[in-house]
Amino acid sequence: MKHLCIAVLAHVDAGKTTLSEAMLYESGTIRKLGRVDNKDAFLDTHELERARGITIFSKQAEFTLGDWKVTLLDTPGHADFSAEMERTLQVLDYAVLVISGADGVQGHTRTLWRLLKRYGVPVFLFVNKMDQNGTDKELLMEHLKKELDDRCVDFDCDQTSGEFLENVAVCEEQALEHYLEQGTVSEQMIRELIRDRHVFPCYFGSALKLDRVDEFLRGLEKYSYVEEPEQEFGARVFKISRDEQGGRLTWLRVTGGTLKVKDTLSGTAEEEEWQEKVNQIRVYSGTKYETVNEAEAGMVCAVTGLTKTRAGEGLGIEHHTNLPVLEPVLNYKLTLPRDCDPVQLLGKLRLLEDEEPELHIRWNEKLREIEVQLMGEVQIEILKKLILDRFEVSVDFDEGNIVYKETIANTVEGVGHFEPLRHYAEVHLLMEPGEQGSGLQFAADCSEDLLDRNWQRLVLTHLEERQHKGVLTGSDITDMRITLVAGRAHQKHTEGGDFRQATYRAVRQGLMQAESVLLEPWYDFRLEVPSETLGHAMMDLERMGAEMGLPEQEGDMSVLTGGVAVACIKNYQKEINSYTKGRGRLTCIFRGYGRCHNPEEVLEETWYDPETDFRNPSSSVFCYHGAGTIVPWYEVPQHMHLESVLQKNGSLRASAIRENPLEDLNQPEERRRPAVSLGSVEDEEELQAIMQRTFGEEKLRRYNDHPASRTYGAEKPEKAKPYKPKEKLPEYFLVDGYNVIFAWEELSDLAKVSIAGAREKLQDIMCNYQGFRKCNLILVFDAYRVEGHEEEIVPYHNIHVVYTKEAETADSYIERTAHQIGRKYQVTVATSDGLEQIIIRGQGCAMMSARELKEEINRINQEIRRDYIEQFPGSKNYLFDYLPEDLQKHLQDVRMGNTEFGSHQKKQEE
Repeated sequence: MKHLCIAVLAHVDAGKTTLSEAMLYESGTIRKLGRVDNKDAFLDTHELERARGITIFSKQAEFTLGDWKVTLLDTPGHADFSAEMERTLQVLDYAVLVISGADGVQGHTRTLWRLLKRYGVPVFLFVNKMDQNGTDKELLMEHLKKELDDRCVDFDCDQTSGEFLENVAVCEEQALEHYLEQGTVSEQMIRELIRDRHVFPCYFGSALKLDRVDEFLRGLEKYSYVEEPEQEFGARVFKISRDEQGGRLTWLRVTGGTLKVKDTLSGTAEEEEWQEKVNQIRVYSGTKYETVNEAEAGMVCAVTGLTKTRAGEGLGIEHHTNLPVLEPVLNYKLTLPRDCDPVQLLGKLRLLEDEEPELHIRWNEKLREIEVQLMGEVQIEILKKLILDRFEVSVDFDEGNIVYKETIANTVEGVGHFEPLRHYAEVHLLMEPGEQGSGLQFAADCSEDLLDRNWQRLVLTHLEERQHKGVLTGSDITDMRITLVAGRAHQKHTEGGDFRQATYRAVRQGLMQAESVLLEPWYDFRLEVPSETLGHAMMDLERMGAEMGLPEQEGDMSVLTGGVAVACIKNYQKEINSYTKGRGRLTCIFRGYGRCHNPEEVLEETWYDPETDFRNPSSSVFCYHGAGTIVPWYEVPQHMHLESVLQKNGSLRASAIRENPLEDLNQPEERRRPAVSLGSVEDEEELQAIMQRTFGEEKLRRYNDHPASRTYGAEKPEKAKPYKPKEKLPEYFLVDGYNVIFAWEELSDLAKVSIAGAREKLQDIMCNYQGFRKCNLILVFDAYRVEGHEEEIVPYHNIHVVYTKEAETADSYIERTAHQIGRKYQVTVATSDGLEQIIIRGQGCAMMSARELKEEINRINQEIRRDYIEQFPGSKNYLFDYLPEDLQKHLQDVRMGNTEFGSHQKKQEE
């Protein structure tokens, strides 16, 4: 029996799950027809799905259709769970796209159509809810042709009529020629046209009432066509989940050969190769499954025993990894309960990331916070419920910030060299800007005489296996073509890990040279507002920098369409509800990444230093005098062992200065990376002549061949620039209050009696200290255990006293403040917390321990005493002697009754 894998896709509420239910019922797989609103649908099995009435997790069901053994995948329809849906597209033979007859093509429907085109999936369309009033088949066909593709053809008709055959034939040139010659189009030709996406069959009916669902199934059986699979084993992983006992399930489709129990599979995870055995093969249908001993080509199954697999990974002959198109555009920070250890929770959240890789769960070491990337509000609510149910932790999320990306605006050659003792690899990568939305493309254009094919494959694998970081903000790079153009291995010393290091360093070295461009996510929007509020809407969109066309009129509503940055419009729906009194509707579809509208502000806020990012080094390692020596990125061209391809190949050099679509992007001058200067040919020839006269021809040849002959140091500037003193920055002094109190013996003793008294005394001491140093002094006290406490900043004489909000320690407040102002101002932090000192130094701030602070205050007090004693000498230490002369005279007058206050006081005494 032949195997067929299909998925049902739709905009939310179009009736996708209802159609899946109807197909299973009509095929005899289920005996009772469930309903979403009754919470008994066969495929919506999770508690959250039944509670909300939406599909959240993709499900599998098996049914028989004639000679076909069909695997049906029911996917989420809500845009927040699009990543779950996208992962299924890479294993499909066909997709069934459900259109609501009442609503037509909606925003998310267009996103689905673009994804199906990108993945090359043939499509059957089922127009649902045709039983509702106002639906018109002919108008809907025109609508589908206009909004999706003019090759949509009505198959819900007499398929032997000349009109039908003509409609099919005009969709493809060769089919039209055949029709004109023969007067017909064969069933096999129609199958091939559908399979090659030249024809998109359309059926009409009502899934809820089982109207014409059987005709749709007969059409699916009749026109499905699958080529013979490969004999060699291959499989594609599309999902990771866990069963009721917590066991890890790897969901995959076998694309070639056969998979058997106890087979050993291999792959790469976290830059390391793995080999694991298959323990069990399960074929699911709903919540039930049966175990089989082997899975043949075409089957979809869940496998146990594999712990290193990941969604999108290819196994066997499917060696490449598919990168997702839909990605979260917002980054959120988790707010945890006071008694929750974030490090322990992080390990548990990695299990969720295994199942949902688009979450990109990240640990912010500086702020000791967990960050998560999400699609939207609905996904946030679902994730909060999952964390509570699985880990019994109630978390919350902040408002979220934008996920940025980076690309380049010119062509560069990145070079990476890795040669510690007994290791060797060198990689040259040509890095070119790509079209918007093209993502990362990898290729090899390197002679096998220079680098063997197996090493070339390894370099491409290392390029694909991780997200490479840009040098502006440390964000992922995209829209770039990276080509392996040269490389070298050593016959004896090269190992696989050497090329991994060389490849990563080559990417970073190229990015450091290039003109980097900051990108941000953009939406395609459709805004419907009452006509009387059109001017308000257009002014708002212009203020956001939106690209929009002329408004269209639909009854009493005006429609605006265009594109806008996500950061500008993400909270706009609330404003729309306000000025349209709830009548306005905004629909946004993720377009992709485009030029950032405010790069200077983003760079100023982020302030990422690529040269201190040791996890992503741009330097190379060369072996000199028997030891590995680190060479910075700007000196690598002077030491590399292969020629520069850009300089060697004139055509490539020309491509570096060709007209580029990204040249007009605004890029701050101070953040651009200069190109590396290699010196002139005349200088090199003169140096060679001097060396030849000095050492002779033979010694010069041996000298030039020796690696140590290459000199260190960047090229000397033609003219030294005069030194300019830096402008003095405002000084901030942050003090961890309780840390200092318990570090000073006298304050610690006082705190045992009265913690408030110790606080007040430290405040007075800091006031005196500020008066001497003339800095902005901030004294921070923990109030994180005070339930419901908001952050409080209290001025106390000449300093500021901060009481932190609930669940925020003084450490966290100081680290956050240092992160925000550490690069702009001169900041010093006083604390004896060792971990905090390390984090603060990473922000470029000065450090002072509690002991050093006490020593400095004692020294300052001695200076104050000495200065005043010199100014007011005397044999006795009277307070009166230290006062200024005018104040002494005023007090003397008061004492003698020479003032109004003094006279009144004298009468009282009498």
